[in-house]
Amino acid sequence: MKIYPIAFCLSLLLSTGAFGKLFNTEYVEFQLPPGWDCSLEGTEWVCQSRSKDRQKEAIIILAAKEKGPQDGLNQYETYLRQKKKYVLPNRKTQVSEPKYTKRTKVHQDLWVDSLHLASEVPGFYTRYMATTKGDLGIAVTFSVSKDHYDSYQQIFQKIIESMRAFAVTKGRVAKTLGIKKKQQDLLSGGLLDSGLLSTPKVVSGKASGKKGGGDDFTLYAILLIGVVGFIAYKKFKR
Repeated sequence: MKIYPIAFCLSLLLSTGAFGKLFNTEYVEFQLPPGWDCSLEGTEWVCQSRSKDRQKEAIIILAAKEKGPQDGLNQYETYLRQKKKYVLPNRKTQVSEPKYTKRTKVHQDLWVDSLHLASEVPGFYTRYMATTKGDLGIAVTFSVSKDHYDSYQQIFQKIIESMRAFAVTKGRVAKTLGIKKKQQDLLSGGLLDSGLLSTPKVVSGKASGKKGGGDDFTLYAILLIGVVGFIAYKKFKR
């Protein structure tokens, strides 16, 4: 009887579409982990786990704006190669640590892909994915606490691999939800400026002690392992 390793089962789980539901707007779509939802808050889509404990670990922010002269891959790349500075509520200045900035192709689109430490929230890594499509500049940011970074790397990578961008023309920009104005910046601001740091959505304090990724994700994995084992058992009996 053939034994199916857990890593194979988890890989099968993700590849067979059980990773989560599809979240889509008029200009971008991607797969969410099980147990995650997205809601529009002002001009940004905020995606998080429904579990309050998991909300302290990671958050995805989706933003788009009408394309202006400051929007383009070269401009995004130049901006993300630099350290980001912002003022904390205690009036201290926080400076980020850029880890890398490169261009990554996802399906047919090139994105500027950059990783910073403490660029949005102290103690959190943030991975930026930014591109232009049609008449929009689009950015998706993935923030996770340092304590849970390793646990979320593959989950975020799977989401990024599922991303698709769609062109929105000028005539449809005004009718599209959550679009920033042309004169606004796409990549500046962030969790502190939007007030998300002061809500239960993101807390940069102590880790919850759980390994990250969502309880529902673990449940799906266990169920899949059971199914694969049952199939192998039936084949063995035959």
